[in-house]
Amino acid sequence: MPTQVIMPALELAQETGKVLRWIKAPGDPVKKGEPLVEIETDKVTVEIEAPAAGVLRDVTAHEGDVVPVGQAIARIYAPGEAAAEPTPQSTLPSSTLSPVGRGQPEGSAIKASPLARKIAAEHGVDLAKIKTASGKIDKADVLAHVGSLSGARLAAASPKARRLALERGLDVTTVRGSGPSGAVLVADLPTATPSPLPGERVGVRGEAMRGVEGVSTIWRIMADRMTASWTSAPHFYLVREVNVGRLVTWRERASKQSGARITYTDLLVRLVAATLVQHPAANSAWKDGGLVRHTEINIGLAVAIGDGLVVPVLHRADTLTLKDIAARREDLVARAQAGKLRPADIQGGGFTISNLGMYGVDAFSAIVNPPQAAILAVGRIADRVVAVNGQPAVQPTMVLTLSCDHRALDGARGAQFLGALADLIEEPLALLA
Repeated sequence: MPTQVIMPALELAQETGKVLRWIKAPGDPVKKGEPLVEIETDKVTVEIEAPAAGVLRDVTAHEGDVVPVGQAIARIYAPGEAAAEPTPQSTLPSSTLSPVGRGQPEGSAIKASPLARKIAAEHGVDLAKIKTASGKIDKADVLAHVGSLSGARLAAASPKARRLALERGLDVTTVRGSGPSGAVLVADLPTATPSPLPGERVGVRGEAMRGVEGVSTIWRIMADRMTASWTSAPHFYLVREVNVGRLVTWRERASKQSGARITYTDLLVRLVAATLVQHPAANSAWKDGGLVRHTEINIGLAVAIGDGLVVPVLHRADTLTLKDIAARREDLVARAQAGKLRPADIQGGGFTISNLGMYGVDAFSAIVNPPQAAILAVGRIADRVVAVNGQPAVQPTMVLTLSCDHRALDGARGAQFLGALADLIEEPLALLA
């Protein structure tokens, strides 16, 4: 039986994925784990690996298609396994397929996903009028049916796109969507502005602006996520200046002993992981009106790329040696900047570190990476005058700023975490205890 290639869901809020290019062509032999197709998600561009070995066939999603998560986009047939004869529909892009008239057994109970029922209720759609090949109705089928209603002014759009369009005063019926059957997605909304004069763009308040360049989907999604975090999460900030004299010495010794290129970020990952073990409240999230406690220490690193910002994750960081952390960090950053991250690389983060010290920044306040409880902003190491045994002395110090979502982490617990981290930075040998 052939193995299906599925559009993956990389995060809870993801609705679709866009096919950028097929690395393998129909008829090509593939190995399990071999890069198969490159897709663009809400966060990043990733390569999807082949789930099985065999021959790639029945490709239904082509370059540029936006496909709902969970939908099959191709099949892999084992060697010697006969491929099904393609039907005229199977050769079309998935975004052009219409579910109408696909023959659902008459008289059977209507099977539909909860999301499909919710969207149908919002638009007053009778689910009995939607026919599908599988017999089960999903979100994409309802959206396609809504878009096909003759003379209707209802526009197929994701719930988030509808909400943002309402906030921005946009009419989604005038927006050309890039989703299934023309559904309007969040990424489509920034282009839904009044037509400017040649060489001009229209600003938020309607002013004409010249020279405003377009942005990538990743940048738009980043902007939407950060806006949602800033406007929904009640932020507060805790600041601590720490003496890093022993941290500097530790880095020098660790680099010599391991033969690896150890960075201050690597040291911080190790120390943050150890601190999270002792203070699990900082390793949590606010979701659906309640607290979610993460069972693993998975630390994300904010990485700037050409298209915006991504946060690859070092999984189970508390179990890694310093040399392992350095190797994984270097690999993740290199693949992030090359657009070669895998789905697992950006999943499961429970805490984030953002280090701008290499850019000469003394201190800054970061926006919490939703749905996490906190993010640590790290400034540069600089010689500063501090008190040592009651006397002024020049010492290397670093400013740490912990941004917290007050729904998931209160001031006292945040301060306890930051204090424990500062103690480890100033005396790393405490890790041995």
